[in-house]
Amino acid sequence: MKGSVNIGICGLGTVASGLVNIFADNAGLLGQRSGGELRLTHIGARRDNPLCDVSGYKVSRDIFDVARDPAVDVLVELIGGTTVAKDLIETAINHGKHIVTANKALIAEHGNALFALAESKGVALRFEAAVAGGIPIIKALREGLAANRVSALAGIINGTGNFILTEMAAAGRSFDDVLAEAQALGYAEADPTFDIDGTDAAHKLVILASIAFGIPLAIDAPFKEGINVVTAKDLEYAADLGYRIKHLGIARAVGERIDLRVHPTLIPQDKLIATVDGVLNAIMVQGDAVGELLLIGPGAGAAPTASAVGADIVDLARELTVGQRCTVPPLGVAAADLVRRDLVPKEEVESAWYVRLMADDKPGVMADITRLLGAEGISIESLIQKSPRAAESRVPVIILTDRARGDAIERAAANISALPAVHGDLTKLRVENFQGS
Repeated sequence: MKGSVNIGICGLGTVASGLVNIFADNAGLLGQRSGGELRLTHIGARRDNPLCDVSGYKVSRDIFDVARDPAVDVLVELIGGTTVAKDLIETAINHGKHIVTANKALIAEHGNALFALAESKGVALRFEAAVAGGIPIIKALREGLAANRVSALAGIINGTGNFILTEMAAAGRSFDDVLAEAQALGYAEADPTFDIDGTDAAHKLVILASIAFGIPLAIDAPFKEGINVVTAKDLEYAADLGYRIKHLGIARAVGERIDLRVHPTLIPQDKLIATVDGVLNAIMVQGDAVGELLLIGPGAGAAPTASAVGADIVDLARELTVGQRCTVPPLGVAAADLVRRDLVPKEEVESAWYVRLMADDKPGVMADITRLLGAEGISIESLIQKSPRAAESRVPVIILTDRARGDAIERAAANISALPAVHGDLTKLRVENFQGS
């Protein structure tokens, strides 16, 4: 039995400073809930952060000093990146330390190897904060839903993208205008590429899918499309059709295969997940026993993410203070028991489709478009042709199709775009009605 558990933190950015403040403000509560004394003893950071006071702690400028410190029981990695962070965690594991991290890219890219190493050394590696900030989705999937066979999950798992789409829909603002505001407010990085192109959401989806379906992590598995393909007009037209557009990560079991994709998606307005706005995240899970669950909460920021890191620390401390070996597999099952499953190619994935194009306002054009869709076996559910503005001869055409394979809609779109009466780029977005989920 160990009466106290010593924590070392590497990194002192916004999340780490939030965690330091949690230790300062809630020391008594943390000890009470962990069943012993939970002490922050060592911080590794190249520089101090004015958002927290580290004067009472041992501070090293070499973060690897924390990994090698024999007094540290749990190392918290909050430096980010996938190179130095990987070396740091490997060093700490080889020194017998348990690990807590918020590093989604590291878990998605190197998690398989790190989990196997941790298991071989008999230490735990926890990562609740890596997905959806303050929402306890990792514990929900790994432990709370352990008795369920998960058939599907879908989530708004990037707060920056959700904020941008929300603001564009609310005021008809341009993508570039809202992105600039998101950067000014601190919701988007100076280089927002990973938030915009779907990479950040894809990393998180890989982690969720691995736990939900018992498969190895596969960072390159999801098909991804970013929010930059969505215009304010698309958001307006979707609303006219009874839908909202959200950027979703979707993972679904299709027989023995797995469908993994990240893209802007039309969702019926009466679906609760469609109402989640701003920087909030939301994850919908379908289990065979529990039915449908929807978890909503803050997906980023210092306090929510530090809250999730702190929860992992308390969980580990509860086990360590009673002398229990921390043996909960990071992905719910041992690394050796994960089963690789084939992925559904994006060309085969079926969904309804939203199609927008500009066409000449003259007889026969709609008939040509309908004919080309029909040639690929695609039926039209709704069609809206907007009235032309004064002195204009081209009109927006918005089509909502029935379910069709990805390759069928691609062929139809290419043929429609080749019509002399169709001009400019044709926009295609998937529609998910989540029927039965």
